[in-house]
Amino acid sequence: MFRVHSALIVVVAAVITLLLRGLPFVVFGNRKTPKYIAYLGSVLPYATMGMLVIYCLKGVSFVSAPHGIPEFISIALVALIHIWRRNTLLSILVGTLSYMLMVQLIF
Repeated sequence: MFRVHSALIVVVAAVITLLLRGLPFVVFGNRKTPKYIAYLGSVLPYATMGMLVIYCLKGVSFVSAPHGIPEFISIALVALIHIWRRNTLLSILVGTLSYMLMVQLIF
């Protein structure tokens, strides 16, 4: 029973994902994408990343050890690697690994 339930959850999630991905093509067809949709597509990724950074840093205490040092080192690594390689996956992977190693082994 548990396997069937899990499989149904995966199938429903996959169908909904496919429908949401295909919906713009159905709605807009061959027409040109409206300007406000193009604008949202250009600004929302940056806004989302900014919101995620703020969310991740909201619990950092600057008055008690380690004073946010691992977080800011990881942020700097992510920024530098992204500027250097222009590879989002690589920069996030290196930032996450460096943060986890610092928290587990150093701080």
